[in-house]
Amino acid sequence: MSENGHITSQRPWGTFTVLEEGQGYKIKRIQVNPGHRLSLQMHYHRSEHWVVVSGTARVTCGDQVIMLTNNQSTYVPPCTKHRLENPGVIPLVLIEVQNGQYLGEDDIVRFDDDYNREEKRDEKKYDLLVNHNHKL
Repeated sequence: MSENGHITSQRPWGTFTVLEEGQGYKIKRIQVNPGHRLSLQMHYHRSEHWVVVSGTARVTCGDQVIMLTNNQSTYVPPCTKHRLENPGVIPLVLIEVQNGQYLGEDDIVRFDDDYNREEKRDEKKYDLLVNHNHKL
């Protein structure tokens, strides 16, 4: 699907549209359908900034769970478990800015997924990475 010259990708939870990308960054418009959520996941090579445009977001980032509404934002560091949910009755729309040296859609480790998509985490690799980063 094309929207204003941008390609929109369908997912079980809603859609995302890449609005712009360049060296070290990518900007997406993400829409999460009411009652749906993305997988509990993390990325090795990128951080994400989320700004809510409309709707309500329940965000899990590490051990914290916060609620965000329009014009509120949050930051997800690399190698941090996170999840985005829409607990509301209207679509959740947000702008995501990714930063990192690698921004491919395959840089995702899923810990829990409502839609039973493949890619479960490699526990040893994740634990080594997290324990190493905490010592830095």
